[in-house]
Amino acid sequence: MTRTLITTQSYTDASAALAHAKAIYDSGIAHLRRALKEFVGGNDFSERVRACYPFVRVKIDTVARADSRLAYGFVAGPGVYETTLTRPDLFRHYYREQFELLLKNHGVCLEVGLSSQPIPVHFSFAEHDHIEGAMPPERRQLMRDLFDLPDLAAMDDGIANGSDDPKPGHDGVVRHPLSLFTAPRVDYSLHRLRHYTGTAPEHFQNYVLFTNYQFYIDEFVRLGHELMADEASEYVAFVEPGNVLTRRAGLAPEPGDQLGAPPPRLPQMPAYHLKRHGHSGITMVNIGVGPANAKNITDHIAVLRPHAWLMLGHCAGLRNTQQLGDYVLAHGYVREDHVLDEELPLWVPIPPLAEVQVALEQAVADVTQLSGYELKKIMRTGTVASTDNRNWELLPHPGPERRFSQSRAVALDMESATIAANGFRFRVPYGTLLCVSDKPLHGEIKLPGMANQFYRERVDQHLRIGIRAIEILRHQGLDHLHSRKLRSFAEVAFQ
Repeated sequence: MTRTLITTQSYTDASAALAHAKAIYDSGIAHLRRALKEFVGGNDFSERVRACYPFVRVKIDTVARADSRLAYGFVAGPGVYETTLTRPDLFRHYYREQFELLLKNHGVCLEVGLSSQPIPVHFSFAEHDHIEGAMPPERRQLMRDLFDLPDLAAMDDGIANGSDDPKPGHDGVVRHPLSLFTAPRVDYSLHRLRHYTGTAPEHFQNYVLFTNYQFYIDEFVRLGHELMADEASEYVAFVEPGNVLTRRAGLAPEPGDQLGAPPPRLPQMPAYHLKRHGHSGITMVNIGVGPANAKNITDHIAVLRPHAWLMLGHCAGLRNTQQLGDYVLAHGYVREDHVLDEELPLWVPIPPLAEVQVALEQAVADVTQLSGYELKKIMRTGTVASTDNRNWELLPHPGPERRFSQSRAVALDMESATIAANGFRFRVPYGTLLCVSDKPLHGEIKLPGMANQFYRERVDQHLRIGIRAIEILRHQGLDHLHSRKLRSFAEVAFQ
């Protein structure tokens, strides 16, 4: 099956460039869906069915003249820079901002056209399509001969990891990346987010809270419904797994609001979204226990280019002076999680980000009404160790205790270092505020009654601190939040 190709065009207007990219993408997706519908209906084709992603490209002849205070929006030097694009409907504001910065900082044209990178047919499915399930196995097998399937070689994280080594193309030109993620890599993660969180990517907000306990989610759900009953709330909708959407009181329903339905069972890492105009609200995800989950979900949320993500969870206090319920603000991490050792070697430091640190400390002060020296009664700033061994206490003494003491760690958990390290890796501002729930080195282990009382007393306050920190970061603005500390020597232009 063939279709009309859309030619490459040059633009000095970001909105026009985005419209052309959208036209190319929409045409390709319509072509794939139409062909797939015919295939499922029993039609056979004599030739391969293919559609390709749009690309955006810039050609730079001079060294960047951009404002040196900016963290993104410009390329490192002369050359040809290009990336493929997907879901212009979902990423329209993001793409437009990146296009505008390139035009402003370099004064060149944007070239937008049809790339040679095929769109895997799975990534053309609409939200509620379940096409493959309706086909017999032999028919599904035949898809491989007619349609492009996901190609893992086109979606690795070499760009983000700093290991990408662009080679000359068939025309002899080296095309450097414009973005951390190619279009197939983004599409892959969008589909994974639906699977793991039970919600559509469209609902994710630009500020993300991670937790390792359901108690925090229960409180977030209670707060979400409370805010939806308040006509004066700045939040406009609350979304739960299954895309179950509740609009704020006084707002008229919109088409599609009733399409969601509670799932028969919760997904692996359920997400909840307190929506605000401009995707400036709060998404909260229960990542469960362990660094594998923490890496998995941040690998995928990163393609949405959030403005910040914060870890709110429980930890083991390692100092005798700590009390149950004390807070720990991480300013360094001991990485014994092992899940990122290949992508981000242990010799890479994970620095604290001043903007996030200040916001978290201010949030604790605002919510607890303590400040200065009095704040030290309930919060320590220090190193957090993250381990992949849930029963580290049972290892031969004094193995881990000695290492943690030598590192000056004040707390231990299983997820925080992973979330911070992946934030560093994907250039997403990160922070960690933990709450001491036990002190195993000092004989204070979790007991059912004690734990339940502790959770009731601390979860509400801890969550309000996290939300307050996001409010502070949102008020400061993106120019203040996005840090140059997260950018490498030859950095991509897109945020």
